[in-house]
Amino acid sequence: MQPALLAVAPTPFVTLQDLGRVGWQRFGVSRCGAMDVEALAIANALVGNAPDVAALEFAFAGGEWELGATSCRVAVTGGRFAVFVDDEPVPAFTTITLTRGQTLRIGGAPDAVWGYLAVAGGFDLPPQLGSLATHSRSGIGGLAGHPIQAGDALPLATEWVRAEPERSVREPPMPRDAPLRVVLGPQDDFFTPGAMATFLSADYRVTHQMDRLGYRLSGPVLAHAKGYNIISDGYVAGSIQVPGSGEPIVLLLDAQPPGGYPKIATIVSADLGRLTQSRPGRSVRFEAVEMKAAQRLRREFVDRLATIGERIAEVPRRGTGARRA
Repeated sequence: MQPALLAVAPTPFVTLQDLGRVGWQRFGVSRCGAMDVEALAIANALVGNAPDVAALEFAFAGGEWELGATSCRVAVTGGRFAVFVDDEPVPAFTTITLTRGQTLRIGGAPDAVWGYLAVAGGFDLPPQLGSLATHSRSGIGGLAGHPIQAGDALPLATEWVRAEPERSVREPPMPRDAPLRVVLGPQDDFFTPGAMATFLSADYRVTHQMDRLGYRLSGPVLAHAKGYNIISDGYVAGSIQVPGSGEPIVLLLDAQPPGGYPKIATIVSADLGRLTQSRPGRSVRFEAVEMKAAQRLRREFVDRLATIGERIAEVPRRGTGARRA
C-alpha cells in the first residue's frame, strides 16, 4: 500500500499549493500558488523540503488528518493555529514526527487566514503545466483538480523519515498595522484626483467576500473619471480593480488573467502576504511607492526567504503523543 496522508475531516477548500504556474497566463491559465509565499517556504524549510514543494493550504482551520505510513515529519505554519496530535496540543511553526495511525488536528488561529501543512519529501502526484497548484475552477492540479475531501488519500513520496530532533522557527515579523505598499496604475488616470487622494489616505476593511480569487474591500467610494469599463487587459496577483460600485477588489492567485475594470494600483509582492493574512473586519491602508522601490522590496523579500534556515533551531523532545520514527 502506498504511503499516504488520509483526509479524515478536512475543512472546506483545502488544496495543494506550491509557487504556482509560471508562463501560462498569456494562454488564459491562472497562476495559482500559495496565498502566503513566506509561510509556505517556512513550512518546507522546517521539514527539509525545497521552498517550492507543494503543501496543503487551508483557510481558517485545517481539520483532521491521519497518517497512513510508517512515519512522516510535518509542520504547520501561517499563524498560531491550534495543532493537536492524538488530542495533545503541539505548537505551530514546529515539526512533528507522526507514526502510522496517529491523527493530526488543526484548529483556528487568532492571527491568520491561510495555513500550510508541509510533509517531508512532499506529495507523490504528477504536476500539470509544471505545477501541483490546484485551480478548482478549471479542475487542474492538486488531487484531481478539486479541494481535498473526506476520504481522500494523498500519496506521500516517502514511507518513513529518519529519527531526528524536532525543529522550530521564529515566527516571521508581521508589521500588520503598516500600510500596504502599492505601485499606482496602470489605469490610475481613470480616477478623479479626489479618488486618488482618498485611496491613499482612507482605511479600507477586509470583508467576508474573500477567497483565492480576490478580496473585496469596504470603505470610501472611489469616483471614476472616465467610466469603469476598459478594454480587457492583464491582471497580476495584487492588482486592485475598482468596478462600478467604487469599492476596491484586490485580485489574487486564482483570478482570471484578463479583466475589464480599471486598476488603480498593484500591491507590491513583498506585502501581498500581509493582505491575504488579514482576517475579515481588519482595516488596511495603502501607500504609494515608485517602481524602483517596489523592485528593491522584492529583492529584500527574496533575500529573507533565502535566509529562513538561519531562524530554525532544534527543540528538546516534547512529552506529547507525537512519537519518534
